[in-house]
Amino acid sequence: MKPDVFRARRRWTARALCACLVAVSSGCSDDATPPEPPPNLDAGTDAGTDAGDDMDAGSDAGTQGSDGPADQGPDFPHEVGDPASGQQVFRFETFGNEGFWTNALRLPEGIVAAGLTPKQALMAGLSVDVEALDPATQQAVAAELAAQGTDGPLLNDPETTLKLLNANAVLGVVVKDTNGDGVLDVASGDQVGVSCALCHAITDGSVLAIPEGGSVGKRIDGPTPHTLNVGAILALAANSRAYYPLTQVKLTANGDTSIGRAPSEMGLTEASTEEEVDAYLSNPNYYPIGSFDDAPDGTGAPQHIAPFFRTDLAAPFGTPGDVARLENFNNLVYTVLLDPTSLVTEGGRMFLMALGGEAAGQEMADDYLQILQETGVIGPGGVVGEGFPYVTASTMGTPGDEAFPVGRRVDEQKLRDLNAYTDSLQAPKAMGFDAAAAMRGKEVFRTGSCVQCHNVDPNRRVPSFIVPMNQLLANYTPVILAERPVQLPFRPMAFDPIQNDVSTIFDDKTVVVDASRRGQPRGSAMPLLLDLARKPNFLHDSSVASLDALLDPSRGPAAPHAFYVADAAQRMDVVEFLKSLDTTP
Repeated sequence: MKPDVFRARRRWTARALCACLVAVSSGCSDDATPPEPPPNLDAGTDAGTDAGDDMDAGSDAGTQGSDGPADQGPDFPHEVGDPASGQQVFRFETFGNEGFWTNALRLPEGIVAAGLTPKQALMAGLSVDVEALDPATQQAVAAELAAQGTDGPLLNDPETTLKLLNANAVLGVVVKDTNGDGVLDVASGDQVGVSCALCHAITDGSVLAIPEGGSVGKRIDGPTPHTLNVGAILALAANSRAYYPLTQVKLTANGDTSIGRAPSEMGLTEASTEEEVDAYLSNPNYYPIGSFDDAPDGTGAPQHIAPFFRTDLAAPFGTPGDVARLENFNNLVYTVLLDPTSLVTEGGRMFLMALGGEAAGQEMADDYLQILQETGVIGPGGVVGEGFPYVTASTMGTPGDEAFPVGRRVDEQKLRDLNAYTDSLQAPKAMGFDAAAAMRGKEVFRTGSCVQCHNVDPNRRVPSFIVPMNQLLANYTPVILAERPVQLPFRPMAFDPIQNDVSTIFDDKTVVVDASRRGQPRGSAMPLLLDLARKPNFLHDSSVASLDALLDPSRGPAAPHAFYVADAAQRMDVVEFLKSLDTTP
């Protein structure tokens, strides 16, 4: 029986990365040299001051001011096409992944079996584009909300959920006319796939906004839906075991241990039951709200979903900056992450072996194929356990190459069109900040250590170097590292050579997948400092609840991103400055 993850209202805490560590980020090329780490302003170093270690006083960085690092790193250009066509790709293109979501994961079956209501879907962070609904439905919803709020019959009727799906009104959940009758109807056998918009679009909430949930209104493409409960949505599927490679996996080749946010002994195996997989996915401590696991490496480290606007400023991509070009990143998403059945192919096996070593990679592929066979998953050719993947892509290239991670590539023109569209999307206009405080905060920001890594101007592409992991730990010493839990002594590292291996867990994802395949150090890359007012939590483990807390020296010198503004008034000014940033001309 599926966990009742949508029934009760709960206080969900959306998780986010710190200002230096987000999923759409930037890295450096082989010949780029990362800057020295910003001085630790809370540790009594020369960078500290008698004025309370403020960022704008006493240090060499604070005497002249700067608009960003002197070395911005290399550019990573990408191909662009037609943004109008790219909008359709972003919103509705699945490249055939409806086969996975319908036949393997069986999400529509799970939605029907659970009797999912629109209210429950909204509570899980899904959003509805009101302009996709016919006028009669719009009027009925508006009238019901006015009279009964969210307790009326329409929002609590599972049949309404199916009507919303059939109208392609649920952002990123795409119904395809796979039975060829010219009518979109999930109940009659049409299949459901997933597009970019599931994780990278919101609405303006003009009709309805659920606190800590989704909304109904006009769609806004690009921003992160911070309250999207991806794990609970996956757990709703009738065969969540088919998501095995993107969970926290326990492999014999790795000593029957696992890595991730769940305890090691709770790692999943090919023998794990549907209930056990659902328990992992629906636990926000293991699969945080607002996150998505972006690497099929068996590590249970979902990363907070990154925004997908102004992608012309954000290259390279992936938390550790391991993908240089935008079209390659999008191809990875469609050929692997949204249809992981590609991992049981020859190219997929080569990719897994590159991620975790030969023994672990082959074991994961074998275990996954066993799950697909045991759960009766029918491949595209009509045979159980054969003919994968479902994604429509050309077989080409060398598996493991950035452009062809599993030896497959989706339509090149659509990738270029998608690039053009996401490049054109602006960050949400900043509102609700103190303009005078923001101007003061800008000076604190530009005369302190922030500009050793970040640009003042948000319309300038982010510096494209990677900050090595040992620099993210401000007081990097062997003693501090020894005090941190070492969870990966047994895990083979196939990216050869792995650079800057400090053998510590700061972020699980950068331990297993890192930029070394581009010849870069292990670490994280620079983010877009945009739309920060909407972000509810910071740091990879979401342990910091606000920008103010992130910059507060009470977190201590050994904390991740230990770069602080000690003066409380100046700290709040910097917060207002960060909240004021957008890409409005």
